Amino acid sequence: MTLADSLPGAMEAHGVPVAAAAIVGPDGVMDVANGSAIFRIASMTKPVTSLAAMMLCDDGAVTLDDPVVQHLPEYAQPPVVTRFVESTYESRPATRPVTIRDLLTNTSGIAYADFHPGLRKVHAAGVPPFELPLLHDPEAAWTYGPGTGLLGRVIAHVSGVTLDEFCKVRIFDPLGMSDTAYAVPDSERRRVVTIHQRSRDGVMTERPNPPDSIASKGRGDDGLFSTAADYAKFVQLFLNGGRVGGAKIISARAIEMMGENQIGSLALRRPEGLDPTFVRAFPRGAGKDKFGFGFQIESAPGQSGRRRPGSLSWTGVFNTHFWIDPAAGLGGVVMMQFLPANDEAALAVLDAVEELAYRLIS
Repeated sequence: MTLADSLPGAMEAHGVPVAAAAIVGPDGVMDVANGSAIFRIASMTKPVTSLAAMMLCDDGAVTLDDPVVQHLPEYAQPPVVTRFVESTYESRPATRPVTIRDLLTNTSGIAYADFHPGLRKVHAAGVPPFELPLLHDPEAAWTYGPGTGLLGRVIAHVSGVTLDEFCKVRIFDPLGMSDTAYAVPDSERRRVVTIHQRSRDGVMTERPNPPDSIASKGRGDDGLFSTAADYAKFVQLFLNGGRVGGAKIISARAIEMMGENQIGSLALRRPEGLDPTFVRAFPRGAGKDKFGFGFQIESAPGQSGRRRPGSLSWTGVFNTHFWIDPAAGLGGVVMMQFLPANDEAALAVLDAVEELAYRLIS
């Protein structure tokens, strides 16, 4: 059974309009279906930005414990909220500056307004995302947020080039990720998958692609376009300890650190007050799983019972997913393009691909 055989049936069974998938090992892609379709990968941008930051650490240009303001003097670190009062809040100064390490681990206290009721009201009153108060002191808790977006600004400032250019030269070109970028060439627009959304009554509605350019703002936490075949090459890098072919593009130690527990006794927490038409409860593994630099880390066998402890993963809001299982020498990429995120149907398709992947190596 191949992905080309099994993926259409999984899509039909669960009402998923489009999907692509790839299964990858250390030697390359083992199987792929719809590998040339281009998807918006949203927060699957974050692990790429995290890799870029670790490259700068390898270069000696930054250290993990550098305060963000050391590299972004214009960044005014917000205070920590102590109480929300309607569309405003009371606060106190943070116990210390936010560091590069905090941004990589989601422990900065920076959070998405959409994922917190109090922040949502403050943001709606006109406060920009990176001026919103911190939900807690740095390193005090794990809170999902746009800190990697701030990290992207650090990468651009330190490297002297845009985040787009840094990733192209240091990551995408060496890995052969020719279809991964923050903008899609006009000649390739026909390959870009449209977004669908499931309503509260279960009806899927398609959102046409824009008639002109298809591009994003190039943020570190969001905005990349990619394919299942391309992202599989990113996954393969981690199965090969930072090497592609015979060339090392990042140190083996940096790759190890990205996949190690970097949050100590903390655990992943689910955001509050989610709009179920936009995103369902996430992440899987909340309350037990750990986080490295850019990756969720399985602390026990995965939801399906197949991934080994220590497997790495993350997702994007349009139901793009990947995992890396270093112990098994296996990884997978599953890309869909609909809301809400973490939809049960999307997770069922992910599980079906994962089941096939582990059968291939059994």
